[in-house]
Amino acid sequence: MSFFDVLNLIGGLCLFLFGMTFMGQALERRAGNGLKVLLGRLTTNRFAGLATGLGVTAVIQSSSATTVMVVGFVNSGLMTLRQSINVIMGANIGTTVTAWILSLAGIDSKNFFVSLLKPSSFTPILALIGIVFYMMSKNSKRKDTGMILLGFATLMYGMEAMSGAVSGLRNVPEFRQLFLAFANPILGVLAGAILTAVIQSSSASVGILQALASTNAVSYGAAVPIIMGQNIGTCVTALISSVGTSKNAKRAALVHLSFNVIGTAVWLTVFCIIKAVFAPVILTQPAALTGIAVSHSVFNILCTLLMLPLSGVLEKLVCRLVPDAKTPEKAKELDERLLGSPALALNRCGQVLDRMAKTAVGALKDSLENVLYYEDERAESIRRSEEETDRLEDILGTYLLKITSCQLGEEESVKATEYMKLIGDYERIADHASNILDSAEEMRQKGIVFSDEAAEEYRVICSAVTEILDLSYQAFACGDAAAARKTEPLEEVIETLKENLRTRHILRLQRGACSVDAGFIWSDLLSNLQRVSDHCSNISGCVIDTFGHNMNIHENQQIFRSSGEEYKQDYAAFQSKYSLIGNI
Repeated sequence: MSFFDVLNLIGGLCLFLFGMTFMGQALERRAGNGLKVLLGRLTTNRFAGLATGLGVTAVIQSSSATTVMVVGFVNSGLMTLRQSINVIMGANIGTTVTAWILSLAGIDSKNFFVSLLKPSSFTPILALIGIVFYMMSKNSKRKDTGMILLGFATLMYGMEAMSGAVSGLRNVPEFRQLFLAFANPILGVLAGAILTAVIQSSSASVGILQALASTNAVSYGAAVPIIMGQNIGTCVTALISSVGTSKNAKRAALVHLSFNVIGTAVWLTVFCIIKAVFAPVILTQPAALTGIAVSHSVFNILCTLLMLPLSGVLEKLVCRLVPDAKTPEKAKELDERLLGSPALALNRCGQVLDRMAKTAVGALKDSLENVLYYEDERAESIRRSEEETDRLEDILGTYLLKITSCQLGEEESVKATEYMKLIGDYERIADHASNILDSAEEMRQKGIVFSDEAAEEYRVICSAVTEILDLSYQAFACGDAAAARKTEPLEEVIETLKENLRTRHILRLQRGACSVDAGFIWSDLLSNLQRVSDHCSNISGCVIDTFGHNMNIHENQQIFRSSGEEYKQDYAAFQSKYSLIGNI
């Protein structure tokens, strides 16, 4: 093997690893919502979890990446330890897809149609289609499709470069002797584990093994233990990612290691017994690319069949190895490990934002109640809620900035922009809840009580504000466009209602039916309520804009106000519903 062959081998390996990473990232972006759908099936049963792990890993082409995400899910409280075990088992099967794709390079036939299945035949066509999609399309999904094809083409060119570089080794006795040494099962397992731990991808290390197998120097007796070792080596990534996580997250990473170590120990023992007792001829035969793919799949499926019924035992084992802390641990809302999958990280952001929205809306409703019926316990709850929304705004804002620095698809980019806007609106709603509470406490300290007329007017505008809060939350939480469209006419009704209530208060002041101190508080309350309705309008506007992929809220609101009978009908209905009766 010459110096230039070594350079070709290094170049081929780099292209192979780059193509695999590039293709995996593009596949993940292209899947987008599909990954969220798979994630939503986690809570059903063990087979759903198994299928989820298999499906996600088949998409992103890396069991290590899936397991790292699982560690993040467990650390965030998004997934239980029991659920993570099933997903990790599925990930081990899903990672075998890559070996099957790479095995196509081993096709050898003079038949034209069969030859078309060889990567060297169809890869140039895929690369051409990929570059056209990537360079000439403005649609993000088509660009991602182009990147998938380009990544696959790069991966296959790297595979062929590695195979070509090592082809000269088939006649080198020392190279054959090396793989005869690996026929010792223990050495084979160690070699596979170390190689995979270094490059942190079992799919890539299996690809390298297939490239070496193209020399016909690698027997099945050497390849099978190496494949077993690769499953252990791939656990290193998850173990590293678990540093600094919760106990359950550490256990999830340890599940990955325990699963593969136990599976390897059991089936390696069976392999050694078969080799010693029966000495099958196939173990001395050169391993084919397809044979390695079969061996990889069969081994991982056997490990899963062995351990799936024992998932409860596996859970108890890792709980023994990582005992509970003396003080209860708090799950981390947003784990940076999820950033490896932006679609899932955004999904988690949506869940945390939903909690923030409920907290802010609840605080606002409580503050409205405390104006007329003050309770100390409710006041404390409002203060805590306002502090909680401030905290969630900080962590969500920081996390969303990190997400936007990743490569996002068009849909994810729009969703991230929507969330950035929404966290500001819900934080301000909680601030207005605190302001209204301040007014309620001032009334209590000064002994101010609203007149019957003022109290009734207050209830009217509070009902309107409560409805707009509910409509805007429904629009955000459920993606309800109909609820979002109703928010704008109601916001305009609240604006008009505020001006009418201000005028009616001035008339009461002129008649001496209201004090000046009460007037200041009344004015503050009306201002806060009107601003709350503005933020609700912004929230619903964001939802409508997201549907239209146009984040220009004010422009869309103007268009909606000036067109359509629906707006006029809703405005008239709300105006009638929240009309003021009687004159002061």
